[in-house]
Amino acid sequence: MNIEDIREFALSLPHATEDMPFGPDALALRIGGKIFCLLELSGHWHFYNLKVDPDFSLDLQDRYLSIRPGYHMNKRHWISIDFNSSIPIHIEKNIIRHAYNQTAKGLTKKMRGELGFE
Repeated sequence: MNIEDIREFALSLPHATEDMPFGPDALALRIGGKIFCLLELSGHWHFYNLKVDPDFSLDLQDRYLSIRPGYHMNKRHWISIDFNSSIPIHIEKNIIRHAYNQTAKGLTKKMRGELGFE
């Protein structure tokens, strides 16, 4: 997937939003105000970051060469995925959906209720 595919899919998830809190070259995709995906727009990075469950992270890194610990992020909770990798698109979308759901789990009970997660 490329940047636009990732952005479009992530924003299709309920209540997902985007902003640029780190400047004009970094796009953050959020649920309930918390970042689940970070995209660098200048073209310097050839990957994007996702927040995932630590055990799932290790499993993904074992299965796919294009997935590694998150660059400039907490290596336990974030992964980096290469753009246009050999990962099947349906798997990559499932990983993005997982990041979205994983982040939603960390929201307050009130926020999860407001967004329809409970």
